[in-house]
Amino acid sequence: MAAKQDKSQDKSIAKEASRARRQASRERRRQLWEAFKLQRREDKWLVPLMVAAVLACTAVVFAIGYIFGLHWMFLPMGVGLGLLAAVIIFGRRVQKTVYGKAEGQPGAAAWALENMRGRWKVTPAVAGTTHMDAVHRVVGRPGVVLVAEGAPHRVKGLLAQEKKRIARLVGDTPIYDVIVGNEDDQVPLRRLQSHIMKLPRNIPPTHSDTLEGRLAALGNRGGAALPKGPMPQGAKMRSLQRTVRRR
Repeated sequence: MAAKQDKSQDKSIAKEASRARRQASRERRRQLWEAFKLQRREDKWLVPLMVAAVLACTAVVFAIGYIFGLHWMFLPMGVGLGLLAAVIIFGRRVQKTVYGKAEGQPGAAAWALENMRGRWKVTPAVAGTTHMDAVHRVVGRPGVVLVAEGAPHRVKGLLAQEKKRIARLVGDTPIYDVIVGNEDDQVPLRRLQSHIMKLPRNIPPTHSDTLEGRLAALGNRGGAALPKGPMPQGAKMRSLQRTVRRR
């Protein structure tokens, strides 16, 4: 009797898990479709480039198959590769649009850092000013990375102070500093994630956990209260700065 109940429960759990997976899959497809519609409105080259990718890949693979006398067998492979290329083009153009809109907005660098893949420990706005300049801390395999966004003449001082402040705790652990921007010696927002992920792996993963715990005890030096994600264009900076000053 108990065995039957267990089997019934297992079937119920399996059905529920399958239903949840189907629901998640439908939600992802809906989100992708909405993203495609939004991107298509703003990007007139999106559809032509995606169609060109499908046709070009199909034609190349079909031609290779034709040489070996297997062109009809190679046709589905060409279509599949073309669809994959179209999806990659779509993803990259969406990313380019998103970063283009976020660039220069307060909170954009913190948003980009918090969306990095992998075991990165991000602490936004460990230091900042009432002008919405901020320094963010990232701890990972390279060591400690300080990322500044805002006016260069102000954030350079913030970076130097924060670097000096944490150097006492991290010992020989490397400390990197990055200023987000499009000038010389700066890293554009769209390349920020890849720039950090290409840094050398200097410490083991377990040490990064310990390191973040020690740095967390320092707390933040305040001054910056950035929005969650890039601030929308047209938002009133003065009212936001008044809120920061009251804090």
